[in-house]
Amino acid sequence: MKKIVFIVNPISGTSKKKRIVSTIESAIDTSLFMPEICYTEYAGHAFEIARQAASEGVDVVCAVGGDGTINEVGSGLVHTNSALAIIPCGSGNGLARHLSIPLNPEKAIEVINHHVVHSLDYGTCHGRPFFCTCGVGFDAFISEKFAQSGHRGPITYVENILRQGLKYKPETYTIEDEGGSTLARAFLISCANASQYGNNAFIAPTASMKDGLIDIVLIEPFNALEAPQIAIQLFNKTIQKNSHVKTFKAKRIKIIRESEGVFHCDGDTFQGPKVIEIEIHQNSINVVVNSNAHKRQNPLQQLFVESFGSWAHLQDSFVRQSEQIRRTLKRIITNE
Repeated sequence: MKKIVFIVNPISGTSKKKRIVSTIESAIDTSLFMPEICYTEYAGHAFEIARQAASEGVDVVCAVGGDGTINEVGSGLVHTNSALAIIPCGSGNGLARHLSIPLNPEKAIEVINHHVVHSLDYGTCHGRPFFCTCGVGFDAFISEKFAQSGHRGPITYVENILRQGLKYKPETYTIEDEGGSTLARAFLISCANASQYGNNAFIAPTASMKDGLIDIVLIEPFNALEAPQIAIQLFNKTIQKNSHVKTFKAKRIKIIRESEGVFHCDGDTFQGPKVIEIEIHQNSINVVVNSNAHKRQNPLQQLFVESFGSWAHLQDSFVRQSEQIRRTLKRIITNE
């Protein structure tokens, strides 16, 4: 019998946790797992619970929450034998989406019940673990704005990118890696272990969590007319085709900026020094993965199905989303 601990953040994300806990209790395979449910009570508590569980030899520790909760739990499990599982119920769900973990709790639990575990990579930025992305510049600035937004989701994300991006002033950075150093003026520098920020915003569409490399994405300054195109390319997985975007891969890099400032790890922001060191740690965290991921529909189809329940609602939902985007662009253009 395997031990599994579910770490539930009762205040994160958008889902009702009581219903999810009930689903866990009814759907988990008790012939395979002996479950325990723990609730977080303060920031950092998920890390402590996960680290304690790993020290006790718990087989699987499941994060029930958003990207912040997943980061805390994962940080407590790196370099241990315990495996990270995910029941995503945040607003972005970047790591879950990259791993094709269903957003539906019952289906996410089905993945856990299959218990397929892979050893994957994770990164550190200024010593802090990240599993999806970290970064500086507008990358970190927009994470602060998004976290402060009263509304979550892709529309809010696009609005923040378009509205705040027009005001943001790029900085000059020196980037050092194994091959030498590069001086560049950049709007943002994103370092990706996984492919997306969340909400299917793909900053590094070809990123892999099994290659032992960081995908570095540098976006050069652009003008106001080019901003909507960059926002669109984030969601249609073509950002690397933009002429303002430069990409390369490395095992570790050092980013030297003009002054101290903010950086982010998986969307959570921190203050850091002028010199930020980022490194990948290969095959250093065990993760319960979706063994049927290759059979799933494409990401856009998956997003609509999981967001709207069935194809019967697709047309109406698409019309509503399109109208929201149109109104957002109008407000920004007219400075409302």
